[in-house]
Amino acid sequence: MHAIIRLDGPDGPDTEPPTWATTDHLTDAVRAAAGRVLVHTPYSPAVGELTLAWGAQLDIRTLHADGDGPDDDAVAAYVAKYVTKGASDTGAGTDHPLTTRHDIDTAPVTTHVRTLIRTCWRLGGLPEYGPLRLRAWAHTLGYRGHILTKSRAYSTTYTALRAERAHHLGHTNTPDTITERRWRYVGSGHTPGAALIAAGIADDLANNRESARAATTDRGWA
Repeated sequence: MHAIIRLDGPDGPDTEPPTWATTDHLTDAVRAAAGRVLVHTPYSPAVGELTLAWGAQLDIRTLHADGDGPDDDAVAAYVAKYVTKGASDTGAGTDHPLTTRHDIDTAPVTTHVRTLIRTCWRLGGLPEYGPLRLRAWAHTLGYRGHILTKSRAYSTTYTALRAERAHHLGHTNTPDTITERRWRYVGSGHTPGAALIAAGIADDLANNRESARAATTDRGWA
């Protein structure tokens, strides 16, 4: 999990932080907060009650700032780097839901990801974890949110991004988000016209190969 944390002024992101606030102070605050956070899972007869906390591997780095505040390019580059790195490391599960346990065995994922999916499936079968819908989201390793969350004060929202995109395309109204959850098979292969063109190209290639072979034979080459 990667987070960009900054210290704003007393009236929000549009005001400068206090003069005494340094990167060292912010680093100490983050380290202290990470060491104190604890989350207790709901009790389960199968696994008991677990206490979740951050591990010892805490890597805090300073993002350099310009005279007007955080460097947006540096922030964007940092986020893009670790989002893609995290997705490539885990494979991000599969791109479709799993309906049976057999689907886990045949999924084109690494052994590590398959183990995570199996754990989601096993825990999802426990009544006490039913509200988490772990089996429905086992293909995304139990996580049903977006890969990136944003602060409204610092960043932006998807609604604002859709409005900006609509404005760029010349729309006066922001189009509603369309989510298609059911796919249907339409067909595969060439259309009739494309099939004729492909067949003609295949014939030309075959004729060219035959002509080249005949020319080689006429020259006495084996």
